[in-house]
Amino acid sequence: MHLPPSAHEKWFVPDPGRYPGHWSFFWQPATLIACGVAVAFVVGWRLVALRLPRPELEVLNRLDRLVPWIPRLLAIHLGVSLLALAVHDQYLSPALSLTHVTAGSEIALTEGIVGVWLISGIKLRPAAILVILLGPLALVLAGPVAVLEAADLLGLALFLLILPGNPDGRVANRVDPMIVRRAMFALRICVGSSLIVLAVSEKLANPGLAHAFIKRYPPLDLFTTAGLHLGPNAFIRFAGAAELAFGLLIISGAAPQLVAIVAGIPFNATLFYFGRTELIGHLPVYGAMLALLVYGSSPRIAPFLWSPRRNKRLPWRRVERMARSGRFAEG
Repeated sequence: MHLPPSAHEKWFVPDPGRYPGHWSFFWQPATLIACGVAVAFVVGWRLVALRLPRPELEVLNRLDRLVPWIPRLLAIHLGVSLLALAVHDQYLSPALSLTHVTAGSEIALTEGIVGVWLISGIKLRPAAILVILLGPLALVLAGPVAVLEAADLLGLALFLLILPGNPDGRVANRVDPMIVRRAMFALRICVGSSLIVLAVSEKLANPGLAHAFIKRYPPLDLFTTAGLHLGPNAFIRFAGAAELAFGLLIISGAAPQLVAIVAGIPFNATLFYFGRTELIGHLPVYGAMLALLVYGSSPRIAPFLWSPRRNKRLPWRRVERMARSGRFAEG
């Protein structure tokens, strides 16, 4: 089984703190070129996406039926993630252990209670605020990098703060697409930023940790496995640049259906290799991909999702007026 470049080394390398970052690797010409290619790819993706219809894959338009349920489903993703982490004495990430932390059991209990609250679907906005308030403690326990690495949880919490849904967990069919746009903007920024930080903190600026990961799981160096003996540094650069590209693609929001499908392949493939830890750690990302796919498949919402759509058929200003007047709403 080959592992795509989306697994997080800190979850699977013992005592990752032994491997401090080295920015000298990031500033090497080969690394900068790899990052430049990733950025250029994302810019090209966005330019091409501007010419695509919205939704870009009409075959998926029936997913529009799931629009009322997205806040409820994201709350479940976030709640299950927090509850599972709490059960295993982990805080916001599989990499942050509470085993030797003062009052660790109480912290895990609080985390688990918030998770159960989110799963229940009752009054999701206060629950989302509590998730946001969990962040400062992580800052004290593990520092700013660890908090940024877990920004995907913040993204789901901000989404639920902006668009919490009805008491039964659904959002009214006549939801304003501009509110969805704001909620998805917060979600995309946080989830994409988390992936970018991970690309740097675990790979591009921490080759020692990446080397330890490859040494522990040698078949996962896809280049060597494929018979390309380019050395581990080449794969580290490739994996970091790929994760950087995924983060930037999510932030851009361009062609959301295609982004969800393309990015979903490596994130799902890792489940067969690392199982529960990978599933729990990536649940917020799976939720973000689901939201991108469903909202990007909605003819009522897709034109608003990531940038003004200016075309001859439906000018942007007219689309915005139609949305605010409810003409895009379902019967």
